[in-house]
Amino acid sequence: MEPRKLKRIGLFGGSFDPIHYGHLLVAQAAMEELELDRLFFVPAAQSPFKPDSKPTSANERVRLIRLALAGCPRYEIDLTEIQRGGVSYTIDTLREFAARFPDAEIHYLIGDDHVAKLPAWKDATELAKQTQFAIIPRPGAEVAPLQEPFCGRRLQGWPLGVSSSDIRKRVKAGLIIDHLVSKAVAEAIRNNRLYL
Repeated sequence: MEPRKLKRIGLFGGSFDPIHYGHLLVAQAAMEELELDRLFFVPAAQSPFKPDSKPTSANERVRLIRLALAGCPRYEIDLTEIQRGGVSYTIDTLREFAARFPDAEIHYLIGDDHVAKLPAWKDATELAKQTQFAIIPRPGAEVAPLQEPFCGRRLQGWPLGVSSSDIRKRVKAGLIIDHLVSKAVAEAIRNNRLYL
């Protein structure tokens, strides 16, 4: 489908350090439940929620995302935030996507742990006008309701209790990660000695 003809797009932002099966299950749920034409994975340069953390280099994270998404034509990596540099704010990315896809309905994927904090996000009022939120459930967690003026819905999907920080800890401890990330990603992490 031509980029200008995309009617429903999703943005999946995050550090993806590394990308894992939990991310891919969320992506599949979003594609199906929101009936998206395209889902953009948007790796952050620097998360505003983790100002003191130093993520793995952008090149390494993007390479792992490419490996994980190989053969998935409706998924796309967008380097907007990495190319912009500095702290990655959602509203800046949404403005760019709204300009690129003026006729598209934009859905932004958000972890349920961030829902209550939305009113404090940068330019929150504009943010609420620019997108509908797709809330990613976490196993066993209660989800705060979206406050006005924000709107969206909770994904049903297949919540998976795995996190990138858990995977980094497992690698550092010499534990197996093969069932948490794709085979290609696991091999790249081993071959490049990432997270040691």
